[in-house]
Amino acid sequence: MRLLSLAPALTALLTLGGCMTMTTTPEPLTPPETQYDARIVEVSGGRSLSIRELADQLATSDVVVIGEYHGHHGAHLLQSRLQNALYLHRQDQVLTMEQFNLDRQAELDRYLDGKTGETEMVEDAGAWDNYRASYRPLVEFARTHDTPVIAANAPAQIVRCVGRQGAGYLEKLDASVRSQLPSEPFMDTPRYRERFVEAIAGSHGTGDATMSERMNNTYLAQLLRDNTMASRILDARGTYPGYQVLHLTGTFHSESGLGTVALLKQRAPDLSVAVITPVFWGAGDSGAPLEDNREKGDYLYFIQPLPTEFRDQERAREAMKARFSRPQGESCD
Repeated sequence: MRLLSLAPALTALLTLGGCMTMTTTPEPLTPPETQYDARIVEVSGGRSLSIRELADQLATSDVVVIGEYHGHHGAHLLQSRLQNALYLHRQDQVLTMEQFNLDRQAELDRYLDGKTGETEMVEDAGAWDNYRASYRPLVEFARTHDTPVIAANAPAQIVRCVGRQGAGYLEKLDASVRSQLPSEPFMDTPRYRERFVEAIAGSHGTGDATMSERMNNTYLAQLLRDNTMASRILDARGTYPGYQVLHLTGTFHSESGLGTVALLKQRAPDLSVAVITPVFWGAGDSGAPLEDNREKGDYLYFIQPLPTEFRDQERAREAMKARFSRPQGESCD
């Protein structure tokens, strides 16, 4: 009898608890406290979201694109957590990565199949220098859960040579090599060109009505990367029908729906693509983080700014020159 008398009270308590959970007001947006923290915001509704809530909203998207600032701990931790949260919704997942070039897919697959060790893969597949600190958790999750990983970027040597010689360089390639690249490798969107010129040359652009030949070739190399990533994402969808693609890329390739995202939508207008964009806390002038950055993505995640690389401008110029200098013994002939 005592148990029966408690039943209505327990039912009421559980019901009340359920209602309280459903009507809880999201926490207000607050600054990230450490380099590992990220504050996620849904742009359309302005709500702060947890990783689980974000995954709930993305569960039916065909492609989820997570932009990143390369090497930022908060970006990479968010990527890893979202990869797991999305997998809990649907296990038919493919990870596509800017951080590996398509001509190293076989070497990456050998590691995923257990035929080589990690150091062998890092060397053979040309993994980025920050692979172990930034991307190891994502690749290991895919490997242990037997989900495909696609090397999505254009071959580095081809990108460099297009940057030096222009679009005509592709005519020098063997047919077998050229066939790995998109059939339209330099598809473009006008707004992206403007953004690229401003990012490289500053607000004054090149100073001419049209880009200089050198700047134009650099832009073509950028387009080759973006078109290749868009093509590889679609190839992954074709190889694994119905799978959700999780794509990792530098934010310039996806921010504001430009770059890879715009080219992906040109190729497959019916594809549902969600863009998640990083924003450094404090970016913008009005003090309204969401309003200052609303156009950058479907979802934003706010992270702490990275430390300043250089305060000595001469050292900064020398470092930039070294970064883009021609490696010893490398030829585009």
